[in-house]
Amino acid sequence: MSASCSFPQENVSTPARVLQVKPFLAMEVLEKAQQLEAAGASIVHMEVGEPGGETPSPIKEAAMEAIRLNDTGYTHSLGKPELRAEVARYYKSNYDVNIDPEQVIITSGSSPAMLLAFSALLEKGDQLLMPNPYYACYPNFVNYIGAEPLYVPVREEEAFRLQPQDVEKYSGEKVKAILINSPANPTGAVLREKELQGLAGLGKFIISDEVYHGINYTGKDHSILEYTDRAIVINGFSKRNIMTGWRLGYLVAPHDLIRNLQKLQQNLFICACAFIQAAGIAALRENPEVLEKRFSSYNERRLYLYRALEKMGIAPAKAPDGAFYMMANVKKYTNDSYSFAFRILEEAGVAITPGIDFGSGAEGYIRISYACDMGTLAEGVRRLENYFSTLKPLT
Repeated sequence: MSASCSFPQENVSTPARVLQVKPFLAMEVLEKAQQLEAAGASIVHMEVGEPGGETPSPIKEAAMEAIRLNDTGYTHSLGKPELRAEVARYYKSNYDVNIDPEQVIITSGSSPAMLLAFSALLEKGDQLLMPNPYYACYPNFVNYIGAEPLYVPVREEEAFRLQPQDVEKYSGEKVKAILINSPANPTGAVLREKELQGLAGLGKFIISDEVYHGINYTGKDHSILEYTDRAIVINGFSKRNIMTGWRLGYLVAPHDLIRNLQKLQQNLFICACAFIQAAGIAALRENPEVLEKRFSSYNERRLYLYRALEKMGIAPAKAPDGAFYMMANVKKYTNDSYSFAFRILEEAGVAITPGIDFGSGAEGYIRISYACDMGTLAEGVRRLENYFSTLKPLT
């Protein structure tokens, strides 16, 4: 006869740092969409940045070969030396920047890289300056570690690009660093050379999220490391190489920060998965012609969606210059993008993300992802056209 254990019921208080973490609304929409699909509804997914198509075969083969070779143990906490060297070669080849492989830390996706970077740089009372709109998770990370996000408005008529002169107005003594994201989620903004130079010239440390590099419709990408070495770069493989579920990323930091970042990595994550790191080496060696074809297909969808939104009267002032998102301006129809997004999901069968997920500067917008294939995009556009044709503007 087995004994059973019972424990007294206690009210466990939730720490304030957890309570202030807001839900990621793109995922909330996805999960509601999946619930509707399970009940038999037809849903077009345009809410998350999930590149259409499969992870390329050479990348998958590299991971499977690593497994066959029993490459399934711990690696160095900084990551495999071969992959770190490949990252350094990638930045030299693409940006003519010299990086020591010892400056590279391989992480389990770009989100752990953010947590490491923010934790190593910021403490209670420090401010991290960022554009508004911003990637939804940024302020949650900053608040969680006890620092404070500080927002600089960016404007639709300027394609949502962060302007150095605006940043300078907000750069008080408490600002420890500036966070930039180019190409940007959710706006698709791409910072130009003079803007990157201007931001670097402000004298603040910079954290640069470069995970959408490559998906740039204006020409050559530029890394912040071309303009300053007082920076941490965050990058990864999810968007560029169709590897969202693989959870592989990295950061590049100055030598004097690496030891502290390494200690955090050892304690929080130990190391990234060994055989997935092998896949990362193959990803960085992807054929440039394959990449060009992939990115040109995104551009085709970008132009298609922008023309469609123009016809609906909700296109942004300028087409986005990068990434695979478009901010549709729906202010004439709503001042509550959260409720509006769920109405579109339930009434039109299209999953999109409410602008408020990305800050007060994105209220009155909805973010539409065109990372899906053209057939899915066309069907989503058809449903949105039908839906918006039934709406009357706010009075």
